Amino acid sequence: MTTELVIAQLWQTILERRETLPEGSYTAALFRRGENEILKKLGEEAIEVLIAAKGEGNDRVISEAADLIYHLLVLLAARDLSWDQVEAELARRFR
Repeated sequence: MTTELVIAQLWQTILERRETLPEGSYTAALFRRGENEILKKLGEEAIEVLIAAKGEGNDRVISEAADLIYHLLVLLAARDLSWDQVEAELARRFR
């Protein structure tokens, strides 16, 4: 599975959870708790990436980076923004 497909599938799942708020879903629980909770988790994950990079090895960095990206996607969805907008901004900067 390509990276683009993984992000697209994860994004669609996050959007679905935002709309349906199913019980037992961690993503839905984040949306229920609101933006401040999402920001708190995003900050925690960013710090965990830094700690992992400082001395926990590459596998841990990858794991924490995945958590960080997931929580970033949740924040984007909570603000009615999209991953496509982030990609467009990266493309603009790359030109």
